[in-house]
Amino acid sequence: MKLQTKLRSLRAPWVRLFFPACVSLAALVGLPLAASAAPHPAVPTSQFLNSIGVDTTFPDRGQPLDKTSEMVKYCGFRWIRGGIEGLSENGPTTLQTYLELHQKTGVRFNWGLVSGSSNLRKLIESAKVLAAADALLAFEGNNEPNNWGVTYQGEKGGGQAPSWMAVARLQRDLYQTVKSDSALKKYPVWSISENGAERDNVGLQFLTIPNGAQTLMPDGTRYADYANVHNYIYHPASPGLMDNKTWNAADPGPACKVDGLYGNYGLTWAHKFPGYTLAQLQTLPRVTTETGCTIGGQVTEQIHALNLLSMYLDQFKRGWSHTSVYLLRDRTDEGGNQAFGFFKPDYSPRKAGVYLHNLTTILSDNGALTNPGRLDYSIPDEPPTVHDLLLQNSSGTFQLLVWGERLKGADHVAVRLGGTHAAVKVFDPTVGTEPAQTLRGVDSLDLTVSDHPLIVAIPPK
Repeated sequence: MKLQTKLRSLRAPWVRLFFPACVSLAALVGLPLAASAAPHPAVPTSQFLNSIGVDTTFPDRGQPLDKTSEMVKYCGFRWIRGGIEGLSENGPTTLQTYLELHQKTGVRFNWGLVSGSSNLRKLIESAKVLAAADALLAFEGNNEPNNWGVTYQGEKGGGQAPSWMAVARLQRDLYQTVKSDSALKKYPVWSISENGAERDNVGLQFLTIPNGAQTLMPDGTRYADYANVHNYIYHPASPGLMDNKTWNAADPGPACKVDGLYGNYGLTWAHKFPGYTLAQLQTLPRVTTETGCTIGGQVTEQIHALNLLSMYLDQFKRGWSHTSVYLLRDRTDEGGNQAFGFFKPDYSPRKAGVYLHNLTTILSDNGALTNPGRLDYSIPDEPPTVHDLLLQNSSGTFQLLVWGERLKGADHVAVRLGGTHAAVKVFDPTVGTEPAQTLRGVDSLDLTVSDHPLIVAIPPK
C-alpha cells in the first residue's frame, strides 16, 4: 500500500497525455481503410511479461528480503538473476532466501557461477533444490571473466591470465553436467558474459563450435543453448542521447555500437575472432543478463525511465527471450554513482519503477495462451523511430503496443484495422493504469507517438 501511495504522488503535472486518437474521417464516410490492413500473428502477453527480469542485491549486501519482495511485486518482474555468489548455509543469504522470494513473488531464477566461481558441485546441488520448488529458470556461466578470472582444476583463465582455456573448460563442463542430469537437463544453459574479450581463440563466441572453426577447443564442443550479453545502452562507442537509443542497442548485427551480440558472437571485440555470420546472428537464441543505465549528466530520471521502458520492448521485439536490467535498487554497499535502480536507497520508486509498474499492470496476465490469434492491422509509412508489437492475453484481448524513441518532437501515425471494432481502449503507462481513451465503432485510429509506449487494447470480435 505504501508503494501505491507513492505512485499517486509521482503523477506530476508535467506528465500529460496527448492523443488525437479518434475514429477517422474516412471511417465516418465509409471509405475502405481496412483493405490496407494485413494479418499479424500475436505473441502471448505472458511470454513478453516472462521476459522482464532484474538484477538485485540480497541480505548479504544489506537489502532485506521483505523489501526485495515488495519492490519485485510492485514492478511485476518475472525473473531474477541469481547464483551462488554470497550464498552460504548460515546466511545472511541462504538458499531459503531464494525459495522465500519465489514463494512471495512467483519469480524464477537463472542460476549462475557468477563472478570468479568454479564450484560446479555447489551450483548443481543448489539448483536441484530450486528446480524441485519450480523456482529455476536457467543456468548461466561465469559473469564477465575478463574482469573476474577463474581458477579451474588448478588452471587460471580470464582476468590477467594469458589464456581463456580454463574458462572454456569450465563452461563446457557446466553444460555437460546439466545435460547429463535427469532432473536438470530440461533447463537451458546461458553462456558466459563478455566472451568477446577472449585473449585466445577458445571458441566461446559459439554456442557449439562448428566444424572447421579452427579454435583451440575441438569442433563440436558445446558451451550453451543461449548467447548472453551485457549490452548497456551507453557505451564509449555510443555515449550520448540519440533517437532509437535502446532500439540500436538491441540490434543483433554491427549496427549495434554498444557491447552487444555482434561484438561477442559475430566478430569478437578484443581480438576479432570470427563467430556467427550476420544471417545466423538474426536467429541466434539470446538473452541479456545485465543492461541498463545510470542517472547523471544528460541522463535525467525521466530519460532513465524512458530508456528502461523501451529497452524491455526493443529487446523482446528484436529476438531476446529474456532481459535483466541492472539494478532493482541502488546499492548502498558500494561507492561511486549507484543511481541505476528502479528504486532509490530509501526503497521509494523512481519514475522507472512507476512506469514499469504501470506497463505490467496494464498488460497483467497470468494465464496461458497456447494458440495466439492474428489481428489485421497496418501502420502505413511507419517512421524509423516508431515500433510496434502485437500481444494477446489469455482472455483473447489483443494488446497492440506502439512506442516511439524520439528525443524531441513526435510522430503522428495511423493504425488501420481490418474491420470495425466495437470498442478500443488506449493506455499510456507514463500516466497511469486506467484507459486514457475509449473509442467505439473503430476501424482506424490516429496516435501521437513521441518517447514512450502506448497500448491499444482490442477485444476479440
